[in-house]
Amino acid sequence: MPTKTLHIPTADGQADAFAAFPDGGERHPGVLMYADGFGIRPVLREMAHELAGHGYYVLVPNFFYRHGPTPVIELPEYIGEEARPAVFAQLMPLIEEHIADERVQSDADAYLRFLTAQPEVAAGPVGVTGYCIGGLLATRTAAAHPGRVAALAAFHGPVGADGPESLARLTAEVHFGHAESDLTPEALSELNQALDAAGVRYTSEIYPGTVHGFTMSDTDAFDSAALQLHWDRLLPLLNRTLANS
Repeated sequence: MPTKTLHIPTADGQADAFAAFPDGGERHPGVLMYADGFGIRPVLREMAHELAGHGYYVLVPNFFYRHGPTPVIELPEYIGEEARPAVFAQLMPLIEEHIADERVQSDADAYLRFLTAQPEVAAGPVGVTGYCIGGLLATRTAAAHPGRVAALAAFHGPVGADGPESLARLTAEVHFGHAESDLTPEALSELNQALDAAGVRYTSEIYPGTVHGFTMSDTDAFDSAALQLHWDRLLPLLNRTLANS
């Protein structure tokens, strides 16, 4: 399967990115995939490959590009309990800066513009998906571009961090897959009420027995059954919304 390392022009320079897409020279629906806070690494490339194998052009940008190209920090092959404190000491300042940074919106514009301009990407709306902080970035992207994003999926992400009103502009079909450790049933109910108010088609559910990061096989949060459930939710969503792109 073809892959590319790309550089996306932004208002502040160039964001390095990874893309995976089917072979054969045809055009395919585009999907913007936001990594978790650990960034682009082998497990993210594997997930992009998997999704591309189902007929999508998948673009994974390094949203920490202002701090350097991938890898922004050196990561162990396996992020377990012993490694987490040192890794988070380096990452949390970057994550906190990025969550609050208004440049996120400018970057999202650049990523979508670049994705839809690729010769392998079909005309029409795109999908956006993300993990952890990437789930929040995916949600912000979809809310800011209601005419361009037809599908939004976020997994173990702080999707309600901007408040219920932040979801009001959504028009995309939505799936939110939450870790059991990330929010209470009461918080889930409040989030789903905001989605009801937005009038979008959605599923928003807690994946049983999971902790934050459950999709990532290179971490101690990984849950293989929950990863499969993630695919079981994501792939039909994209098929319903992007199949005719």
